[in-house]
Amino acid sequence: MIFTDKRGRYFVLLSVILLVAAGWKALLLVKDVIPFNSDEAIVALMARHILAGERPVFFYGQVYMGSLDAFLVAMGFSIFGQKVWVIRLIQILLYSGTIISTAAIANVGFGTRKIGLMAAVLLAIPTVNVTLYTTASLGGYGEALLIGNQILLLGLLIRRDILAQKYSIKLWVEVGVLGFLAGLGLWANGLTLVYSGPVCVWILVLLGRNWEHLGVKRVGYIVLLAAVGTLIGAAPWWLYGIRVGGPALLQELMGDAVAVEQEPWPVQVAHHAVNYLLLGMTALFGFRPPWNVKWLGLPLLPFVLLFWVWILWWFFRQLQEKKAGNPVRWLLTGVAGVLTAGFLFTSFGVDPSGRYFVPLSVLLALAAGDVIAQKISPPRLQAALLGLVVVFQALGTWQCALEYPPGITTQFDAVTAINHRYDEELIRFLREQGETRGYSNYWVSYPVAFLSDEVLIFVPRLPYHQDMRYTPRDDRYAPYNALVESSPRVAYITTNHPELNIYLRKAFEELQVTWLEKQIGDYYIFYNLSSPVRASEIGLGAYSP
Repeated sequence: MIFTDKRGRYFVLLSVILLVAAGWKALLLVKDVIPFNSDEAIVALMARHILAGERPVFFYGQVYMGSLDAFLVAMGFSIFGQKVWVIRLIQILLYSGTIISTAAIANVGFGTRKIGLMAAVLLAIPTVNVTLYTTASLGGYGEALLIGNQILLLGLLIRRDILAQKYSIKLWVEVGVLGFLAGLGLWANGLTLVYSGPVCVWILVLLGRNWEHLGVKRVGYIVLLAAVGTLIGAAPWWLYGIRVGGPALLQELMGDAVAVEQEPWPVQVAHHAVNYLLLGMTALFGFRPPWNVKWLGLPLLPFVLLFWVWILWWFFRQLQEKKAGNPVRWLLTGVAGVLTAGFLFTSFGVDPSGRYFVPLSVLLALAAGDVIAQKISPPRLQAALLGLVVVFQALGTWQCALEYPPGITTQFDAVTAINHRYDEELIRFLREQGETRGYSNYWVSYPVAFLSDEVLIFVPRLPYHQDMRYTPRDDRYAPYNALVESSPRVAYITTNHPELNIYLRKAFEELQVTWLEKQIGDYYIFYNLSSPVRASEIGLGAYSP
């Protein structure tokens, strides 16, 4: 592949790259190797409820991710129908926007389209970690990537206009839109703070250095316009905060939902550092899937490791050189630094699953394009290096796709990795038996509800952890509870939990209730109970540490 700055060929090549990216994801979806898990099912249910008139502000049961993703999916549902593939189509479109904006960042920041095309190639068939979190929806990560890229791009455009002393309407629009996207990102997914924070600091430093020719009024207008834009973009977030209380909202934003560690804070930071270096980085570079510890892409892995060591070494070396120290490199480094600090020093560091490292993949793609363009001259060698990485990433992803279950899954706890290819059989059986209400665990309740058009409602009152731990946070949608509690008959569905099955049998016997049992794939059903047994009656569904 020959990279060029000629405008026409650039758009042709970028279009081809986008088609390859979409085709790769479409292939994985056709092969049915990305399970429809509960977090994605909640997004689907929210979208359905939006079409029915509900207006949720946040992801059901969590107030640190906004409902923007659900509203976009609702738009897709209104056009194509309420199908799982529509959710993935929205994610493919968002990721296409991320690739386009990545190329634009390179064009504006580095002044060449070549680097953007190289970065786009690396993102077209990315690591399995990026493939997963930009195909299956978890409530806002695809939006966070795209909004974050737009924030970076606008920051670069504002810098260019200020340095050129172009104080036209274009600059004011860019500042207002930047503020709006920073606010929108805060609501959609707090992960966007890793972009908006460094960009805001970067622009404030720029304003300080150019104070003389900007003047006090222009600086004041820029700050005011950005602040107003932020307030407008974040309106759902702060209006909700006024209603429920700001401190609770901020606690959620800082990771209260995953704050389960009991050790002293320095020990927590040390554990986060281990998660970051050993688990996070290996998932980031595609050396392992985010849900498992096994090597991918052998025997290419050592060569790809050397490639990234070389890229990072040269990239950081260029930061120290005055002539080569392009400000965009410092901006990208700032984003990576804020993300790293957020992972190490907040509760989010307990989760090394890989979702929080997806922004780093975009930064790495830009860094790779930058270094290759600067240090490698022959186009064939440039293409060979990119080809090595892309083939490795494709090989690792395909290797995971062939191992179903679990497939390319969002579940990093093996206990929760359910074989969802039995979902339709489960739904058919429950309908045939007239078992439309009951109890299950979080990873069963919501996929079953969506796929059955909410005919089957099984609230998540059962534990899925082997030590029988349970948290009420699993119960995400309160209206379902009344339907189950008022039902004259209930069934129980467990997954991969022999101890819980024993517990249920003993509880039913003590209540002198008769029942039948049926196993379908990973699902174990207790049905046809002689009288309804509520989960609370047998000590289930209450908080346990």
